[in-house]
Amino acid sequence: MNLLAFDTSTELMSVALSHESGGQTRESGFEGPGGAQASATLLPTILQLLDQAGLRCQQLDAIVFGCGPGSFTGLRTACSVAQGLAFGAGLRVLAVDTLLAVAEDARHHYQPDATTCCVQSLLDARMDEIYAASFLYQHGQWTRLLEDALCRPQDLALTADAALAGNVFSVYSDRLILPAHRTCWPARPTAQALLRLAPALLKAGQAVAPELALPRYVRDKVAKTTQEREAALRQGVS
Repeated sequence: MNLLAFDTSTELMSVALSHESGGQTRESGFEGPGGAQASATLLPTILQLLDQAGLRCQQLDAIVFGCGPGSFTGLRTACSVAQGLAFGAGLRVLAVDTLLAVAEDARHHYQPDATTCCVQSLLDARMDEIYAASFLYQHGQWTRLLEDALCRPQDLALTADAALAGNVFSVYSDRLILPAHRTCWPARPTAQALLRLAPALLKAGQAVAPELALPRYVRDKVAKTTQEREAALRQGVS
């Protein structure tokens, strides 16, 4: 199976290509700055990886992207590139929850041999908030325990017996209220994690036509108004 995956939902851009060659599955990838830079570098990076592999976009089976939650600009960049490539090549698109990708990245790096793994994924949402969701891994399959949510770090409700994974621990160390024994794993929604998740999600029929692949924002506001920021400061919340 030939798959292209990318994520630009965080401060890092991650791109990976998996393709069949000579009876073997080969994988290549690239990581670089995300944010606003990804809008200029994502497409050239994708084209370079395809060229190095000797593939045309039409030879892919699907395009996989991290659909959010995450940076609004990053999500729009990834979605628009996925849609544009898929339209031109006649492909379907697989939009994958970035919090699920965080859970898979953590499992792969910290418990690769475990048959059961419970992970609560946490991503920095900026504006002094975090995105959170919980997942259970059993015998090669992920099941969602809690839907994606947005909360302040100090208000995070912990999932029992779940390891925590994400990019929030240094940013919100003074506000996350965590038991001393709780496992915390640095993790990100990498393109490699998307590639590992893709086969099962494709088999489950979750790929869609390009026009139906949309970002998952969770937060429905990009920024606070001046009045909201001033009110927050008066209440002692930044």
